[in-house]
Amino acid sequence: QVQLVDSGGGLVQAGGSLRLSCAASGRTFSSYTMGWFRQAPGKERDIVAAISWNGISRFYADSVKGRFTISRDNAKNTVYLQMNSLKPEDTAVYYCAAGYRLSVGATLNQYDYWGQGTQVTVSS
Repeated sequence: QVQLVDSGGGLVQAGGSLRLSCAASGRTFSSYTMGWFRQAPGKERDIVAAISWNGISRFYADSVKGRFTISRDNAKNTVYLQMNSLKPEDTAVYYCAAGYRLSVGATLNQYDYWGQGTQVTVSS
């Protein structure tokens, strides 16, 4: 079992930055691929970024490439999403997710565990 707690969301002006954190419980965090997803009102939950269990591979959605960076600290059982140059269209609830040794290209339904979500609101 892995429990995930998302944090770091908030209200920011366009062009600003936020860093999301996801703290995981359990001793096997380093065996899990971690992903960040987001869901805007009335829309589906979509992948934003993912990092492989060993930190070697990363995936970014086209809409965030060059602006967002995913990283992990296996010693702290934590994954981060650094979000820079934020845009109003980045407004959504952001969720972290964990899947055992998934490919970074894995789809939403392949992830096993989910955080509770953290709201990010970007004002224009």
